[in-house]
Amino acid sequence: MKLIKHFDAFLTNKVNLSDARMTQLNDRTTAITNFLQSGNDAFASNFIDVLPQGSYAHRTIINPVRANDEFDADLLLYINEVDGWDAEDYVQELYTVFRANSTYRDMVSRHDRCVKVDYANEFHIDVVPYMERHDQHYITNRAENRFELTNPEGYNEWLDERNRLASGRLIKVIRLMKYLRDFKDTFSCKSVIFSILLGNSVSDASAWGDDSLYPDVPTALKNIVGELDDYLQANETMPSIDDPSEPTENFNHRWNQDEYANFRTKINVYRSWIDDAFNETDAEESKVKWRRLFGDKFGTYSTDTKKASEAHLGRQGVRDTDETLMGKLGIPTRLDKAHRIRLTGRIARRNGFRDYEISKYGNVVPRGSTIKFRASHNVPGPVQVYWKVRNTGEEAIAADCIRGQVELDDGTLARSEPTAYRGRHYVEIYVVKNGVCVAVDHQDVIIR
Repeated sequence: MKLIKHFDAFLTNKVNLSDARMTQLNDRTTAITNFLQSGNDAFASNFIDVLPQGSYAHRTIINPVRANDEFDADLLLYINEVDGWDAEDYVQELYTVFRANSTYRDMVSRHDRCVKVDYANEFHIDVVPYMERHDQHYITNRAENRFELTNPEGYNEWLDERNRLASGRLIKVIRLMKYLRDFKDTFSCKSVIFSILLGNSVSDASAWGDDSLYPDVPTALKNIVGELDDYLQANETMPSIDDPSEPTENFNHRWNQDEYANFRTKINVYRSWIDDAFNETDAEESKVKWRRLFGDKFGTYSTDTKKASEAHLGRQGVRDTDETLMGKLGIPTRLDKAHRIRLTGRIARRNGFRDYEISKYGNVVPRGSTIKFRASHNVPGPVQVYWKVRNTGEEAIAADCIRGQVELDDGTLARSEPTAYRGRHYVEIYVVKNGVCVAVDHQDVIIR
């Protein structure tokens, strides 16, 4: 059985990085950012931004599985290139800056591409110098004294697009599979490789209106892992694990054939277990079968816990202003594969630098900014376009501002929104033709 509510409860209580840990991580990131941009050194004078990267940006960090495990986060220190510095100088000089500060002196260590800031028994943050050179982006390798081509913006945008195709459930599937990897400890696979393989396993059929593949988490898990297993079984020898944002680059140097072969075998086993648990018609027996994958805690957490989108319900002084097209206007949704709409949010960088698409940075934005949203679609007129802006989180609830009203576009296919409340929010846009919603797009907004 699907056991949708049990999956939601398991993610919330066991898999997802807790709110307390995420707040702690965000606070540490803010402190590092303030430190790096406020000094009298070359990094402060060339500072552009500090950008979450990797699982931090993608929202795929999971709670440590074992008591003594830590989690880590990557930050890109986006700076202008420093005149006279070689590639080997950036990490060394960054380490020197941290070491000169009483707070960080005994917390940092040098590595090839980053300075590691270690918060003992909690987590560590890798700070990676990152810059634009000759219209391309690079990180630096201290050990080899060379600039390494990278495109984190493109990778983040690619993963965001794959997540949209999976109705926003790819990220949850990645978390579940990373938990499975760490819990079972039967195969090794770097998180970036795992995310690429799972992202490539999202079917493009969903882009053309097939909403049967990813309607909920367990169905998405079954179908994405099934596609991954089919791909692996068709490739006995390790294929090229290409960087989706830089096709000339790949991640094969982080894996080997023996590790790949073991991964291929284990995914095939776990795929069969997922199918067996999913197809089991008895609820209690299905729980037993899901526990083969995720351990004895699965199915034991209360399913009465409200989702973030429902946390405002029953709160005194908080209005339930959330609306739907059907509930407000009686407009049904029947997506048409011929019709598409694309929603893009852009925000101005700190310090007056050019604006950027928020999807390129994990949809993470600072508080106190303004996001400009624009949409484009291919639906022939006449049509009506509607917007929905939805806030979640304690700050928005306390301000009685969850919003969620369905509002008619003013004809510009654009609107600006302030980033006022910390939390996870979203914007949706709908195209209605002949009284039916035929195209939808969704943009996550994470305010930190």
